[in-house]
Amino acid sequence: MKRVVKVENLKKYYVTYKKEAGFFGAIKSFFKREKKIVKAVDGISFELFEGELVGFIGQNGAGKTTTLKCLSGVLYPDEGKIDVLGFFPFERKKEFLKKIAFVMGRRGTLYWDLPAIDSYLLYKEIYEIGEDKFERTLKELSEMLDFDKLLNQPLRNLSLGERMKAELIASLLHRPKVLFLDEPTIGLDVVMQKVLRDFIKEYNRRYKATILLTSHYMEDVEVLCKRVIVIHKGKLYYDGDLQTLKKKYVRAKRVEMVLKERVEREKFEKIGKVKEYSLPRVVLEIEREKVPDKIKEVLSRFRIADLSVSEPDIADIVRNFFLESNESF
Repeated sequence: MKRVVKVENLKKYYVTYKKEAGFFGAIKSFFKREKKIVKAVDGISFELFEGELVGFIGQNGAGKTTTLKCLSGVLYPDEGKIDVLGFFPFERKKEFLKKIAFVMGRRGTLYWDLPAIDSYLLYKEIYEIGEDKFERTLKELSEMLDFDKLLNQPLRNLSLGERMKAELIASLLHRPKVLFLDEPTIGLDVVMQKVLRDFIKEYNRRYKATILLTSHYMEDVEVLCKRVIVIHKGKLYYDGDLQTLKKKYVRAKRVEMVLKERVEREKFEKIGKVKEYSLPRVVLEIEREKVPDKIKEVLSRFRIADLSVSEPDIADIVRNFFLESNESF
């Protein structure tokens, strides 16, 4: 498999200054400030290969966005080596920029008062895309995202989800070989999240693009990624198969039920850990090996309208990972 990204001992630190509260604190900091070094990224290494779709997960402040900015050339690393498609990103060479894309879900790049098509025509010239390739790619992407009827609508008239579609199309018109996606579904409703997940999955399959994805919606990662990289406080803690991570750190399953009758909370507390109690809906967390017996007990004791068993959220799995590693989460 062809390697397209290589990161070795990447470090990116920021200098901040502490300030005491209040007026006198402000005066004091004017003459003397206490310096603090924030290690946003602290010596991480990994590789990405052609066609991979990898989840890059961690809490807020873990260093995910800083890493993506270094990989795309927005930030210069303090230490370490980065190779993306044979380029050092921060040099921002034209040949490099034509092969990558960086999409941030919380930041738009298109002109607010113009229709998307006008911005796309500008992107066509910036990326020096041939007429035939531009028309063909725009048609394919618009159809995949059901956006063709919105091309001539001013961006300000579109919903948040429609604007995200427009941003994705703009970022992919030049058919990048490497795509960095930072929270592409943030703030969207569940229907639009699924639409964008389906699109990302199909784009990866159709164009064999290498994609590094960050998301706080763990369903994005579970649906799209076989491999995950877990980062915490600037350090890399796990790089491997998602299912292996789940099997090792999933200690319990989530049992969700809808009741036909009122049952006191205390009765469920004897069966498992009550995660939610809002009748008629009850959600329990039950140890994996005890799930079959506990479900039999529930069905024999209570009148159940509906019952489902599922794996816990990846966020819980990652939390268990750090608790077992004796790391604060």
